[in-house]
This record gives sequence, C-alpha cells and structure tokens, in this order.
Amino acid sequence: MIPRTLIQMIEDHSEQITSRVIRQIRQDPEMIHARTLPEWDLRDRATEVLKNLGRWLSTRQEEELAKRYEWLGRLRFEEAVPLHETVRCIQLLKDKMLDFVREQGIGQTPVELYAEEELEHRVGLFFDDLVYHVVRGYEGALRKAAHMVA
Repeated sequence: MIPRTLIQMIEDHSEQITSRVIRQIRQDPEMIHARTLPEWDLRDRATEVLKNLGRWLSTRQEEELAKRYEWLGRLRFEEAVPLHETVRCIQLLKDKMLDFVREQGIGQTPVELYAEEELEHRVGLFFDDLVYHVVRGYEGALRKAAHMVA
C-alpha cells in the first residue's frame, strides 16, 4: 500500500514537476516536434496526470484511462508529433516525478524504502497502461489516415 503522503506530495508539487518536464522537452535536441507544442498544452497534459495520480492509482478506471489517452494519441498523430516523441514525453513525466520523490529524502527507514519501492512499481504499471493507450490511439489514427489515402 502506498502511503497517501507520497501521492499527496506529488499532487501538491505538480507544477514544479511539470516545469521540469517541460524544460527537459524544450532542451532535448531529439524532441523536434514535441518541443514546438504550446506550453499550455504540455502543462495541461502533465498536470492532469500528476494532480489525479491518487485517483488513477487507487481506482483502476481502465475505461476512462483508455478513452483519454487514446484520444491524446490521435491528437498527437493529427499534430504530426512522431510516436516516439509522444512516448518520450510520457517517460519524461514519469522519470521527473520519481526523481522528485527521491530528492525529498524519503526512504530512510525500511518502511519508507518499501513505500517508495511500491510507489515506483505502481506508477510504472500505470504509465505502461498510459503508453499502451496513447500508442493505440496513435496507430488507430494512422490506420484511418492510410485508409483514407488508399
């Protein structure tokens, strides 16, 4: 069980974590298309995940997750953001969020270490699902576009 304090800390510091993610996207030379997305868009997407992390992790709302993130995959296809950049943005969000938790100095006692490990495990599973749905939406839009051309 992940202590509510870890989730609350992430949710409370979502703006700070989001800023780190956006800065990384803007500085990464491989993110040619993603870094041209409007800041409000990147901020909204990251903040949505971080502010609702507790809800996503505690109530497996697979249908809502699928709907939201398949839509995002289709949107990124329509915006001509390559799939690898789209997935990389999601990876950066997860990495920066977990980096933030580690920087807080939690994990000194065996119980805290276990809680941090459990958080990383559950967050990893959640982000795996998120990536799966983004890729599904992206590929669906790609197939639809290819069908329209054929």
